[in-house]
Amino acid sequence: MRILLAAALLPALLPAQDAAIRAAMQKMIDAQEVTGAVTAIATRSGVTHLAATGAVKKNSLFWIASMTKPVVGTAILMLQEEGKLSVDDPVAKHIPAFSKYPNITLKHLLTHSSGLAEAAPAEWAAARKLGDLIPAYLAKPLQFAPGSQWKYCQSGINTLGHVVEVASGEPLEKFLADRLFKPLGMKSTTFFPTAKQKARLITPVRQDKATGKLVPAALPPGFDPEPFPAANGGLFSTATDYLRFQRMILNEGTLDGKRYLKPESVRQMTTIQSGDLKTGFTPGNGWGLAWCVVREPQGVSKLLSAGSHGHGGAYGTQAWIDPKRGVALLLMVQRAGFANSDDSPVRHAFQQAALSQ
Repeated sequence: MRILLAAALLPALLPAQDAAIRAAMQKMIDAQEVTGAVTAIATRSGVTHLAATGAVKKNSLFWIASMTKPVVGTAILMLQEEGKLSVDDPVAKHIPAFSKYPNITLKHLLTHSSGLAEAAPAEWAAARKLGDLIPAYLAKPLQFAPGSQWKYCQSGINTLGHVVEVASGEPLEKFLADRLFKPLGMKSTTFFPTAKQKARLITPVRQDKATGKLVPAALPPGFDPEPFPAANGGLFSTATDYLRFQRMILNEGTLDGKRYLKPESVRQMTTIQSGDLKTGFTPGNGWGLAWCVVREPQGVSKLLSAGSHGHGGAYGTQAWIDPKRGVALLLMVQRAGFANSDDSPVRHAFQQAALSQ
């Protein structure tokens, strides 16, 4: 009876929730935090909220930056299901050059605990494919013993992207397009936007230090876009596209009757795999396999349930799934220079409005 009552009440709650979210985003626009925001919420059965507030449209294209990482993690788990790799494999099993560091496993890369150093800007600029970055990573000493610390690691995720290429025999962009984006109906999600798609790309903004006003900014050098599929943060997407990916994960690997991952693979990705290491850019989190996982809700995550999982992007995009509540939350903005994009006032405002109704 309680479940039936909640279901009956849900439609009546949505208009209030929708209005609260729109008002919260308008407040952020008025405060010169962003010029616009696309917000979206879905349950296991469908989309319950989709709104564009300010200088954006529902189909606007955003650079989603590190929200690329869970997508690459999903590719790794798909290949594990096919028997082409295991997350416990040494990286050297798939990239022989890693025999220099035989103790680094795919799980270390997925949990940001490998100790790998990053490529220098000149090394990054010289790369024409993902594999070109590997020598740059291996030329440097490890920052710490694998598994002993957590340190957010772009090199680890890019190495995973190349592992996908080696294990599948396909370029990363083709594997993701054929196995995820096309089947899921993510028509605008790509590493390489077309001219037509670029016409929908939102120009980033930043706050001018002198005036506090928002002024145009640029994508970081190299992400406009890269000549190769940057697994660490190279994807461009829309709210409707990325929400379909979230809904597939919320539904334990299925969407619209098609299975992409087994439930046990989704659980493995989205439960803490980093042990007791202190992780993340906000307190109370652990790390799954390319996903941040809420261990103890607090601060910006206080309204999320323990076990919620998601990821943010450098320019303020945020995607979170709360399986206990049965909801997926998505915030699409394009703002450079947040002190902490995972703890931005815009994310606080969105989640407060979305989850307090």
